[in-house]
Amino acid sequence: MKIVVIGNAGQLSYELVRILGEDTICLGPEDTDITKLDVLSETLAQLAPDVIINAAAYTAVDKAEEDQALCHAINAAAVENLAKYCKQAGAFLVHVSTDYVFNGHKGSPYLPNDPIEPQGVYGKTKADGEKALLDILPEASCLIRTAWVYSAHGNNFVKTMLKLMADKPQLTVIDDQIGTPTWAKGLADACVSAAQNKTVGVYHWTDEGVASWYDFALAIQELGLEKGFLDSAIPVLPIPSSQYPTPAKRPHYSVLDKTSAREAFATCNPTHWRKQLSAMMDELKAAQ
Repeated sequence: MKIVVIGNAGQLSYELVRILGEDTICLGPEDTDITKLDVLSETLAQLAPDVIINAAAYTAVDKAEEDQALCHAINAAAVENLAKYCKQAGAFLVHVSTDYVFNGHKGSPYLPNDPIEPQGVYGKTKADGEKALLDILPEASCLIRTAWVYSAHGNNFVKTMLKLMADKPQLTVIDDQIGTPTWAKGLADACVSAAQNKTVGVYHWTDEGVASWYDFALAIQELGLEKGFLDSAIPVLPIPSSQYPTPAKRPHYSVLDKTSAREAFATCNPTHWRKQLSAMMDELKAAQ
């Protein structure tokens, strides 16, 4: 089975290559233009993949509020183009979406078939991408929603917190946005399982458990001290979202129900987010 990955610079593509092998073809902006169907189709026709994993996304949530055209091109138009190519070529598509397609008002874990109501440009463009995929390629695609992704590769909340905790006398972190941190390695495992088994449907995948950003930050500091990233603890204080306004509105509660995913991706063994965080930080330490 020939698997081609769309995206070559992000956290997910990095983890996919670690699983699939260094010779995995990852297409970046220098290789093709995913926002133009003719260019993309020509590139993919030469490669003739059996399965495509779309790991490309515009993820700068706040910047998206003013960069709407590019965000839509990558998160919606490109997904439509991939779906059209796959339908014409008979290929299978694995696509990754986000908890930001939900409004955050439910108060209990979101099921894959719950109604979506995105609150900002990023979430709306991801929702448009989902719709295009499910309209065009419902029987040959797997849509996986995830949340709060981090990795030893690239920029993310974990690395930002470690840097700030080393440099600042104290931090304030939002405590009223609730979700689940997700190590990109576990997400990549689920994507590969979906690709290899051509698992059709909509699924949710994060690590196990629930946390606020404040809980996540406290765990990062505790493990950072334990593993030698930090020399001393600093005060980390909880604040409400109202005290940290951002251009984009974020869901207050976006825990994702993974019941169907645990069965569909049975070999992936979802793990509690704190255990995953510890393993990722061990990896980060070994790379220093």
